Amino acid sequence: MEIRVLRYFLAIAREGSITNAANFLHVTQPTLSRQIRDLEEELGQKLFIRGSHSMTLTPEGMILRKRAEEIISMVDKTEAEFNSMENMVSGDIYIGSGETDVIKLVAQIAYELRVSYPGIHYHLYSGNSEDVTERLDKGLLDFGILIQPADISKYDYINLPARDTWGVIMRRDSPLAEKELIRKEDLLGVPLICSRQAISGERRGNEFAEWFGEDFDRLDIVTTFNLIYNAAIMVEAGIGYALTIDRIVNTAESSNLCFRPLEPRLDSGLNVIWKKYQVFSSAAELFLNKLRERFGD
Repeated sequence: MEIRVLRYFLAIAREGSITNAANFLHVTQPTLSRQIRDLEEELGQKLFIRGSHSMTLTPEGMILRKRAEEIISMVDKTEAEFNSMENMVSGDIYIGSGETDVIKLVAQIAYELRVSYPGIHYHLYSGNSEDVTERLDKGLLDFGILIQPADISKYDYINLPARDTWGVIMRRDSPLAEKELIRKEDLLGVPLICSRQAISGERRGNEFAEWFGEDFDRLDIVTTFNLIYNAAIMVEAGIGYALTIDRIVNTAESSNLCFRPLEPRLDSGLNVIWKKYQVFSSAAELFLNKLRERFGD
């Protein structure tokens, strides 16, 4: 007794005729008639009372209909379960990132994957470029999100379609808060709080250092930081002006702090990076495919 023939039998019982069932199943009437005759011979029972334009179930046919519905239901459920196993991606994805508002782009992908694959869990680590790449190299992270300037030559990466704007976080009652834009001459002679990532490494290729040019070595850097939260507290305490990117510190009207962009404008690109020849988990592979689909290689 084949599952396919049981489906044929149920279609005739439901449609009430060979003609209607054949149309529904997209098979020829002779094929359907032959399959039902073979089924009756196999069971040794007459299953239908055949009229000129209709077919009704015999008592034996009623019994088979009940059993066939149970069998088909179980077959369909089993097939669905096994088919879904191919899509049951679960596991952990580890992502390191600098502080940036652009994380929203990646968060949207994480949300979309969670809707389809609730078995995926994310683990976030915050740090500057050095922190993130160190953990990536040790295999503690699957992906890193870096704000330029950063050396990504030894990684595979995707460029994110957004840029962060550099500027200065300051108290609203500070003299520079009266300006709409901050030029490099405004920052000479005032105490500065700078990201270690922005001022470390080679001057050439460092967008931040190149923005200051020859005046870079004249800066009065009183404090360095790797994450802005504590640096913002130092600013609020009046220790200095923080050079950082926009939209990662609360500078709403209710805040004691404000942000002013640099002039000429200085923007930094962002990259999602991962180790070359990395073997990913199924969850991380799915995440990467989604990144490529959304942002390209």
